[in-house]
Amino acid sequence: MISALELSANAVTTASIILAGRNSVHTWWTGIIGSILFALVFGHALLYADVLLQLFFIITSITGWWQWQKGRNGTPLPISRAGKASYLWSVPVGLLATLAYGALLYYWTKAYAPFVDSAVLVFSIIAQILLMQRRMETWVFWLLVNTIAVPLYASRELYLTAFLYAAYWINAIVSWLAWRKNLNSDQSIAFVAEAR
Repeated sequence: MISALELSANAVTTASIILAGRNSVHTWWTGIIGSILFALVFGHALLYADVLLQLFFIITSITGWWQWQKGRNGTPLPISRAGKASYLWSVPVGLLATLAYGALLYYWTKAYAPFVDSAVLVFSIIAQILLMQRRMETWVFWLLVNTIAVPLYASRELYLTAFLYAAYWINAIVSWLAWRKNLNSDQSIAFVAEAR
């Protein structure tokens, strides 16, 4: 049965995710509220890595809110690419961190699916850091997170959350395309301005 808390957490978080995909600064304050609600949901489901992740989201949402508005030198932060080097460090580090944190949960807690839960945590952190920096690559990592999260949440009978994470998977593709279009148009404007 879907609780009012899970319903509220999903509604607010869905709004935040859609706003992120539309490149809106309002993604951050809605994300803070959604993260508080989801921390409570995941605590009841014994998904401790996800509780910790929500606390991380609260802190980084405050930082992301500031960065998107003030950016560099007081101007809004533009969409940009992190480059291939970001994959060279983030994927191996992400896998090692997943194994380390999963082992910690496995041996020291009664966490459910500790390694899968840890993968959601670790790769969400990487995706969130890239989102804070308005990097295109954020959407690749959100696709990975959503792919892992759907079966995990369904297995804990968080069916609404699992369904919405499947919708977030589609949103990540749509958002990646929208950000790419925005990035290309920003680069075209900058190229024309430099040519004058």
